[in-house]
Amino acid sequence: MYVPTNPPTDPKEFQSWAYGELLALSRQLSGAMEYITLDSRAVAPSKPREGMVVRADGTNWNPGAGAGLYEYLSGTWTKL
Repeated sequence: MYVPTNPPTDPKEFQSWAYGELLALSRQLSGAMEYITLDSRAVAPSKPREGMVVRADGTNWNPGAGAGLYEYLSGTWTKL
């Protein structure tokens, strides 16, 4: 998980700091992950996109088959 550091107060150190932050981001984005954790959503995403996977809480937002993981395919939410 990427956690940004505070930028330096000395403008001369900013370039080096920014480069270090970009390297840290790159390592996080390109590395394999053992697992992912999805928070339950109480409302549908406002702009769903093809292939989006979300976890519905099943109470406040029930896309059709109760709580669980859903993928947005061909304009509809499909339970996985």
